Amino acid sequence: MATRIVDQHKRIERNVTVLAILAFIAVAIGGIVEIAPLFWIDSTVEKVDGVRPHTPLELAGRDIYVREGCYSCHSQQVRPFRDEVERYGHYSLAAESMYDHPFQWGSKRTGPDLARVGGRYSDEWHVQHLKDPRAVVPESVMPPYAFLAERPLAVKGIGDHLTALRRAGVPYSDDAVRNAETDLLAQVDPDADHDDLLKRYPRAQVRDFDGNPDAVTEMDALVAYLQMLGTLVDFDAAKAQEQPR
Repeated sequence: MATRIVDQHKRIERNVTVLAILAFIAVAIGGIVEIAPLFWIDSTVEKVDGVRPHTPLELAGRDIYVREGCYSCHSQQVRPFRDEVERYGHYSLAAESMYDHPFQWGSKRTGPDLARVGGRYSDEWHVQHLKDPRAVVPESVMPPYAFLAERPLAVKGIGDHLTALRRAGVPYSDDAVRNAETDLLAQVDPDADHDDLLKRYPRAQVRDFDGNPDAVTEMDALVAYLQMLGTLVDFDAAKAQEQPR
């Protein structure tokens, strides 16, 4: 019996046409098994408490991050390996990038991963690092971005950006779109009324980020974005829920 099966297998391997047809059938069946269930589920990403769309200011900072090519040297994906988790923190969750268009996972690290950089350094450190990287990290090869502190942030039209992202599936409400410019300016003004902002964007950080209260600059936006990364999800609470009872 075994010899007969081996002989049949050899005949199939020698016949290129039959082998190609059988291989196609096997791949087709595997593809259907993998793909078909996706048509009956709403999302392949498991939602996580705390994840929310970016505030208008954070979104503006993210646009600057992309514009300046920061993703070329910094990833935003902590892989589930011991060395990475010990260095950067909890491994990345798919839900953390569910509102990113495009996502910033990256595939190359000239500099460290930034998925958990929020809160690790002060605003002043970030500002100095962006102005003169080698002043705080002598071995850095990062170019300076001092011009961000002098360039006014384009506030007008941020609502249109939220509208575009909403069409891509990001759940910005009509209220968020309508008040986008107000929310952006409120986030960099410690004396403003922040109740509505925090209601729309829980855990949003409110302060003057670049140290210059007289102007809203691109430095404000980029630092606000960096300080948000990795801060929305309470991983300690998530770990506690995972513990067996």
